[in-house]
Amino acid sequence: MRVITLNANGIRAAERKGFFTWMQQQDADIICLQETKAQLHQLNSAPFYPKDYHCFYHDAEKKGYSGVAIYCKKRPDKIISGIGWSDADAEGRFIEVQLGNLSIISLYLPSGSSGEAE
Repeated sequence: MRVITLNANGIRAAERKGFFTWMQQQDADIICLQETKAQLHQLNSAPFYPKDYHCFYHDAEKKGYSGVAIYCKKRPDKIISGIGWSDADAEGRFIEVQLGNLSIISLYLPSGSSGEAE
């Protein structure tokens, strides 16, 4: 099984730079993306749903911010969007697919330097 993970730094910008062509050439079974920076309604064209992959997105409530995705060749048994921590879930930081006894997670962690320490 081949798994790839990538910080996209904006999935729409990555698409313009040829990401999906590159992705298809990798022939990976699972691709995990972090920092998609898009909301699901902004990803309504074909490139964002690549042929031969099942696509799952967990976007942030805030436009243009964080977000994660997973593309799988095999349909997962279960998809979990969110980790149950409201701050992280509102920022679209966790998505998991379960395939039999295997779990694959796309996780985008905050840097921890975005504000003053309390």
